[in-house]
Amino acid sequence: MLIVGELINTSRSVVSEYVDKNDADSIRELAKKQAGAGAHFIDVNCGTKGAKEADTMKWLIDNVKAVTDLPISVDSSNPKVMEVGLVEVGGDNVILNSISLETDRYAGMLPLALKYKTRVIGLAMDDRGIPKTADEKFTVGKQLIDSLIKEGIPVENIYLDLLVQPLSVSDVSGLELLNALKMFKEQMPEVKIISALSNISFGLPNRKLLNRIFLVQTLTMGMDAYILDPADKEVMGFMYATEALIGHDRYCGKYLTAHRKGFFSK
Repeated sequence: MLIVGELINTSRSVVSEYVDKNDADSIRELAKKQAGAGAHFIDVNCGTKGAKEADTMKWLIDNVKAVTDLPISVDSSNPKVMEVGLVEVGGDNVILNSISLETDRYAGMLPLALKYKTRVIGLAMDDRGIPKTADEKFTVGKQLIDSLIKEGIPVENIYLDLLVQPLSVSDVSGLELLNALKMFKEQMPEVKIISALSNISFGLPNRKLLNRIFLVQTLTMGMDAYILDPADKEVMGFMYATEALIGHDRYCGKYLTAHRKGFFSK
């Protein structure tokens, strides 16, 4: 299970404030917090900073690298900013977040993924927008995967995001994602699927409850990776418990370690 820590994102008001105040210590604490909680990658997104996005991306990455050796997921829809981030990260253990079949994004991001030999998060969408049904998600996602492999990106370096819409927008969005996930696991089991977990609950009360239940549902169906808050001990506890229950945790080793670390409510 791959965990990408989501907390360093300027769409969060507190992080935007840290950036505006040049508060490096707080950014570093967020990076350390996620590393200590079990993240495998730290996502860095500053897309709300407009003309300052490139400079902000460089500053954020520098501060993350100052306190942890965890690899970074460079998260931007702007190819110029993406390249700034990839150069700043250095090395090839990095995630390009993200590429899609949208004409401009594909043309802008593919050369960077190839040049810097990155892992990639691929969004199952094209110029028509986000597919709504499971069949549409499978069709667009498969087309993207096939195209990336043809261009030379190994399938093991690709994480496909099926882009769940919030339940507040569509009451069947969770079901459609689960059905699309099932289709990929049955027809293209070599493809790894990732989900930005909290998207499902946007705009609704009791978000953490919905996120945790959706994690159990998707993990049981074969989800391979999540973008989430690893410092949320309860959601991580749900993950460890589910992995144990579905036979993905030999002798319950990770579950027992999580118990000793206090991941479960008393």
